[in-house]
Amino acid sequence: MKRETIYRVFSNIPELVTERLVLRKMLVRDTDDMYEYARRADVTRYLTWSPHPDRTYTRDYLEYISTRYAAGEFYDWAVTDAKTGKMIGTCGFTRFDYASNCGEVGYVLNPRYWGQEYALEALMAVLEFGFEILKLNRIEARHMEGNEASRRVMEKAGMTYEGTLRGLLYLRGEYRNVSVYSILRSEFYALPEIKRTLRGMRM
Repeated sequence: MKRETIYRVFSNIPELVTERLVLRKMLVRDTDDMYEYARRADVTRYLTWSPHPDRTYTRDYLEYISTRYAAGEFYDWAVTDAKTGKMIGTCGFTRFDYASNCGEVGYVLNPRYWGQEYALEALMAVLEFGFEILKLNRIEARHMEGNEASRRVMEKAGMTYEGTLRGLLYLRGEYRNVSVYSILRSEFYALPEIKRTLRGMRM
């Protein structure tokens, strides 16, 4: 995979459509929806970023993200409810290893939508995009130890636990262990067809 490919794809990030969701670029108009969950300590408990202090912070962040999209240097989608258009979280890639055709994914969701497999639906769409469009060979995901909800999403997506990196992150005054999961291209395409959620893409 070439860096130029990632730039070409993500500088005009396509919309991903599933049964219940539309994954699209984040927009400044999403400020209120993002702030609704990004301000909450229970959402950021297992994340590397802290709760947003106010709406202005969220708006400024989304304005900054628009410049990263334009540069092809941001790989995250807004996860939106297909019926209402409400932004309910984010899902996408956090980094790429170009030489080895690998990517890492992450996701976060508004607590109002927890327990309904929205995160899984979004993740499956991003995995399929990674293997089908970006031609990745391996995609991994990580969660801080204790984040059982995130672990279950990875396992339901067909990802395999590879180990725990002890004391990997120093966060909020303590060292945190981080568990690594991954799925290979061959493993993804061996999953039952029903696992795949991507209905289409819109440019």
